[in-house]
Amino acid sequence: MFAKADLELLDCVARLGSFTAAAGRLHKVPSAISYRVRQIEGELGVTLFHRLPRRVELTEAGRHFIGEARAMLRQMEEVKAQTQRVASGWQQTLRLALDNVVKPLRITALVRDFYRHFDNAELVIGMEVFNGVWDALAEGRADIAIGATSAIPVGGDFGYLEMGDLEWAFVMASHHPLAKEACPSEEAIGRYPAISLEDSARTLPKRSNWQLPQQRRLMVPDWPNAIACFSEGLGLGCMPRHYADPLIARGILVEKSLPDPRSPSPCCLAWRKDDSNRLLAWVLDYLGEDRGQLNREWLN
Repeated sequence: MFAKADLELLDCVARLGSFTAAAGRLHKVPSAISYRVRQIEGELGVTLFHRLPRRVELTEAGRHFIGEARAMLRQMEEVKAQTQRVASGWQQTLRLALDNVVKPLRITALVRDFYRHFDNAELVIGMEVFNGVWDALAEGRADIAIGATSAIPVGGDFGYLEMGDLEWAFVMASHHPLAKEACPSEEAIGRYPAISLEDSARTLPKRSNWQLPQQRRLMVPDWPNAIACFSEGLGLGCMPRHYADPLIARGILVEKSLPDPRSPSPCCLAWRKDDSNRLLAWVLDYLGEDRGQLNREWLN
């Protein structure tokens, strides 16, 4: 196993593409950097860098190694941070993954109540899209997820609770070319981009929001960006009703009927089972088991 300093040295060389540049950044002489890289390559039995006249480039093996090294460096930093938090009296961290469809105001209330209840713990919230929520749970990046859509696509010891359906509205800007048509045809709709969120899944298959066959997509990272694109008339598509209704009421968007309407999306609360996690137990108790209440508060 290589020392942290070795991984940081290799990362610096890979980022700057030069032994000389890395030496300047690390306050060493270029020969020392080149020598240590050769030593590491000798220990690994592989070449990590192609030596070119004025720069270096990662080999295929080098790209793999640097990817793993960076992951190890991030993990080391997290262990350091966790240790410092324990020393400061922060006993535990709860990681919460939210599907991008949930109501923002409800998130704020949860954070406020969590920090009022615990004075020695922290809450880390990540926003995910579609199967990215399940990725976060499966890979241990989240302890609990709110608003996860569709069926559970991963194996593991998970608990889950149905939250009811998420309702969708097919919308476009009030000044969109199709806004005056009562029920646009699929042919007409297909001429314009379908605004959709990019699935944040890293390992699971990616899903998309909605589109017709052969229709171009306009992919965005979250609903605030999607709303901006809808409002500018850059495309059309399906939006969660709790986002769409206020914009429709203000005349920014108009709702239309689809020839083949989109079905509501079943959503759920999901978590990694851990009877010893008191923070998780508190959040589950806080959220409750009333499907109707969960649906009203978080989705519709």
